[in-house]
Order: sequence, then C-alpha cells, then structure tokens
Amino acid sequence: MKKKLKSLALDVINLEIEALQKLKKSINFSFEKAVNAITNCQSKIILCGVGKSGLIASKIASTLSSVGSPSFSISANDCLHGDLGSISRNDLLILISNSGNSEELLPIIKYANRNKIKIIGIMSKKNSLLYKGSDIRILIPQVKEAGLGIVPTSSTSIQLAIGDALAVVSLKKKKFSKYDFSKFHPGGNLGKQLKTVEDLMVTGNKIPYINENENIKKAVRIMTLKKLGVLIAKNKTGITTGILTDGNIRKLKQNNSELNNISIKKVMTKNPITVTQDTLAAKALRIMNEKKITSLCVFKKNKKKKTVGLIHIHHLLKANIE
Repeated sequence: MKKKLKSLALDVINLEIEALQKLKKSINFSFEKAVNAITNCQSKIILCGVGKSGLIASKIASTLSSVGSPSFSISANDCLHGDLGSISRNDLLILISNSGNSEELLPIIKYANRNKIKIIGIMSKKNSLLYKGSDIRILIPQVKEAGLGIVPTSSTSIQLAIGDALAVVSLKKKKFSKYDFSKFHPGGNLGKQLKTVEDLMVTGNKIPYINENENIKKAVRIMTLKKLGVLIAKNKTGITTGILTDGNIRKLKQNNSELNNISIKKVMTKNPITVTQDTLAAKALRIMNEKKITSLCVFKKNKKKKTVGLIHIHHLLKANIE
C-alpha cells in the first residue's frame, strides 16, 4: 500500500512538472509587455481571481509587494458590493482565471474597460471573456489536473509559477537589490540575514572621531567616553586617515611612560578596513573574524575616504548576526 501511495504522489508531481514544461514553451512577447507594465506602474497593482485562483492572486500580490511593487489582492465577490471603489485609473489590474470565463470577473473587466484601467489577464482559453477584455494577455497552457482531472492542481501550479516569474523579472528590470529587499523584511530569520551595516552602525556624534594630530592622552579620554575601544582618526578636511584601538594604546603604555607628546598619526593603523553601508551585516562579521578585528569604518558608495558610521562586533552579536 505504501508503494502505491508513493506512486500516486509521484503521478501528481509528474503531472505538475509536465504542466510547468508546457508553461516554459508558452512564454512570449506578452510576458515582456506585462513586466514593462508592472515596472512602469506608478500606482497600485491589484490582483484578483476566483476560488483557488484567488488564493494564487494573494500570493503573487504578496511577492510583488516584497520586491518593491506595491500590490494587494481583492475578492471578486466583494467587488460586486463596493470594492470596485478601491481601483483607481492609474492602477494596474492582474486578473487570473484558468478558464477565463469566471462570471465573477465580468463586472471587474467591464469597470476597468470603461475607466481605461489596464488589465493583465492570465488565462488558458483564448476564446474567453478575460482574454477579450484584457489589454495584455498571458495565455497559459491548458493542462491536465492531478485530482480526478478537475481539482485545481496543475493549473494553479503554473499560475503561481508565472506570477513568480513576473515578480522576479520585474525586480531585476528595476535593479531591486538585496539591500532594497532587506528594507521590506525587518523581522524573523530572514530579517536577520538581510540586515545591513547601516541598520546597526553608530552614526553622527556617536562616531568616535579624533583629529590625527591629537596626543594619546586625549585619545584615551575620548575612547573612555565613547566606550567602543576604538577611535577613527581624521585630518582637518574630515578625511579618514587611520584607526586607533585600545590594543594600540596598551602596547604604547608598556614602552612609554609619557604619552602626552605622542601624536595619534604616528601610532595609528593607516588605511583601515572599510565596508559600504549597504554591506550585509553577516558579511561584516565574517570580515571581522577573518581579519581578527572588532570594528569596521563605514563609507557611503564611492566616498571611501569619508567615514559615515562605525560598526562594532558587539553591535552584530547583539543583533544575533551569525
């Protein structure tokens, strides 16, 4: 019996694989037009489907929102009772229906056509209401369902796949980065993985700056005040010239009884190791471990000589970065 159940499970999976193979062959210029419409949309992207297609619409809306294309799904039934008012002229509608003939979608199609609201239709039948009413038509293949030949399985798999493809291709076209993605995912394990140096670094008055011409005695005073065990040395123009750690000072104390006359620029470490503010926090921790250091200077884009923040290993550990 176990072998039979496994065989049945494999039949379901194989049917869905076959459906996805058919979908691959169906991608054409309409897909490209849909991606352009999504990336050019300056308003909301609204998705709608009926039944299982409605659930797929909700998932696609969630994915699009997470990659920088504000989206939400609406219920086709609720649109019959006032929710059409949530759709405005600058919005983009994505309607999903396997047959393309779901009666619940007809009022939405008519409303969008009357108000010149662009529709991306995803359907499997060319001679359907949705196909005729859409501005951009993504014709997905007609496939065999796994459950009794009628339960939405293979069809919803390819709907989900085409939605994922639209979202991912759109984010690449918009040059949406991991840094951008992290801003929409602040919580949970994913949030920790995507935290950037900018999320955790100290900035402004909290940065332990000191002029490179000051002496060690003043450096000790500032280091004690800032409580980070490190100072960032800069010249009179604000350019970062080096870094001084409490370890450097301890070594000096062993060899010099008088520190007042020793200038920081004579003992500091020049050309400190730096990272950009959009560096992932996990990468910053790896750099610290590899270099056996506890702090990194942070700069913005190409302005490598201007420190805008300091990230300390304690900031990373406190945030549970691994």
